[in-house]
Amino acid sequence: MPFIRCLTALLFCVWSGIAFAEEKQTDDAPDYVGSATCAGCHEAEAAAWQSSHHAKAWMEPGPDTVDGDFGGVTFTHKGKTTRFFTRDGGYYIETTDVPGERKAFRVAGVGGITPLQQYLVETEPGKLQSFDVAWDQIQKRWYHIYGDGAPPPNDGLHWTGPYKTWNARCAECHATGFEKNYDATTRKYSSRQAEISVGCEACHGPGEAHTAWAREPEAYAKSPFPGTGRTGLPVDFSQGLQTTEVEQCAGCHSRREALLDGNPLPGTPFHDAYRLSPLRQGLYHADGQILDEVYVYGSFLQSKMFANGVRCSNCHDPHSGQLIAEGNAVCTQCHSPSANEAFPALTAKLYDDPSHHFHEPGTPGAECKSCHMIERTYMGIDGRRDHSFRVPRPDLSAKLGTPDTCNECHTEKSASWAADELEKRFPNSSHRGSHFGEVFATARQNTTGAIGDGLLAVAKQGTFPGIVRASALDLLMPRATPEIASEAAALIGDPDPLVRAAAVALQQQVPPAEKLQRIVPALSDPAQSVRVAAARLLIGAPIAHMPDKMAKAAARASGEWQKSLQNKADFPETHLVSGGLALVMRRPQVAVRAFAEATRLDPQLVNAWVMQVRIRMAVGDMGGAQLALQRALLANPGDPNLQAWRQQLAQ
Repeated sequence: MPFIRCLTALLFCVWSGIAFAEEKQTDDAPDYVGSATCAGCHEAEAAAWQSSHHAKAWMEPGPDTVDGDFGGVTFTHKGKTTRFFTRDGGYYIETTDVPGERKAFRVAGVGGITPLQQYLVETEPGKLQSFDVAWDQIQKRWYHIYGDGAPPPNDGLHWTGPYKTWNARCAECHATGFEKNYDATTRKYSSRQAEISVGCEACHGPGEAHTAWAREPEAYAKSPFPGTGRTGLPVDFSQGLQTTEVEQCAGCHSRREALLDGNPLPGTPFHDAYRLSPLRQGLYHADGQILDEVYVYGSFLQSKMFANGVRCSNCHDPHSGQLIAEGNAVCTQCHSPSANEAFPALTAKLYDDPSHHFHEPGTPGAECKSCHMIERTYMGIDGRRDHSFRVPRPDLSAKLGTPDTCNECHTEKSASWAADELEKRFPNSSHRGSHFGEVFATARQNTTGAIGDGLLAVAKQGTFPGIVRASALDLLMPRATPEIASEAAALIGDPDPLVRAAAVALQQQVPPAEKLQRIVPALSDPAQSVRVAAARLLIGAPIAHMPDKMAKAAARASGEWQKSLQNKADFPETHLVSGGLALVMRRPQVAVRAFAEATRLDPQLVNAWVMQVRIRMAVGDMGGAQLALQRALLANPGDPNLQAWRQQLAQ
């Protein structure tokens, strides 16, 4: 059967680490023509774009782009000294903050413009790393973006490690038409892009057919490229569709896992290209407020603004990236006594007034963003606003310990004080009822407690945002039982792809035949992220006698999963998945190789070291187990998990 061959090929490639044949995402896409070509007709838009962060997201080093002090100055942090200097027209970074001896690197790229600027160096041919000592554009100084938390050399999170490889983690959102092109066999990159920086075609799509239309619009009958519209572009923003615009922005402005290699063609649905991170601990607070650097999409999906059709361009100019008005005027274009007919659900009311915000006009407390868009600082100095536009809930903060916007300013007061104040000022508010955050907080604190019913209730509540409901299902994973999986099975047909994918993942806990029956519809789901979630559950399922139509759907989904893994062969996380797959299929040596590759990339993955030790012990390779443990302890001295294994091996 075609499915059996596809699944066998998937497992063989996962086990062996063999690189797949390189292929383009589509053979029928137009060529890129460059932003300079677009500017020939779209002068106003190009002028606005040239001043934007997008235009300066990635630049060649030169006098007009490098703002840092490369005048021979030194910067010392945690005993590591770095010198910044120029030589023969080039910019150089010489540092002791590397594994081994001091090294000097020529700056190969410039990332960003404000409030900080980072510099890229080529540590191996074709491999770029983003250096963690950055230039503070506000205070005009060098600083380390991790401060006292800066990891040492040989740590996976060090600037030389896999999580700081520009090709792997950054370039696709700082370039146009980027292709990573990582070869897992040679461990080399041959990345390429149509244009560095986020140019016109990064959002509008490659312009070859569009320029042909622009030259002779009357003679232009039809684009020769499937999927392009009447003007030759693959995406059309002129219709003002929320999904089209928001998902295009979300491709970069989100915390997500990419399924493709490099940039998807503009217009590709988000859930065909990415798997969005749910509201997980460490990324978001229990009530959904941002914690880690999660960017915008995950918080915006929680908002009533998104639910009522608000788009990014309602607040931001799409070309300059700037807000479309100053201060509260951005908000009062809708939140005012005259409201906005484009959003009929909005209450017409006076908001920008002390009767609503209870602060002196013109002060920070009177700014809408102060109460409804809490700010968090990342990379040391880069402030980002929460886009869930939530109503302040100090009563929740008092219960859950989550941040509260009132106490961001009134630091000398308690959350209980703020809750009492809001009770006095808004005595009949409808915003003080139960909240999903209470269920999430309990679930995070106790993975074995009887909270399953509460999480299922959140997941089934159709009035909650899809990301909240999917996150409830995600929290059920460590406590899932066949009964819980059965309760969630109906959600495999939910309208939201986030919910569908999460409901599919829960089916891991049911018997193979029943599991296969439930996930079969998901193998043909419209969203690739859901199909991939279903393909992950096919391992061990009774697939030998599937009907032909079902087998073809399974083969397609498995091929997509296979390709998504290959696209991330430079990620330690991928090799953890590969090792787990090999164990399921009882291939211990292959599993050891996968876990070894994971720890080669990130030596701090203690669980992957432990798996190498355990597997070698299980197959009687005690010498190999001892060697793996010694290497693990060198990378993680004092780790209690590894110390326990050392004692066990010594017995």
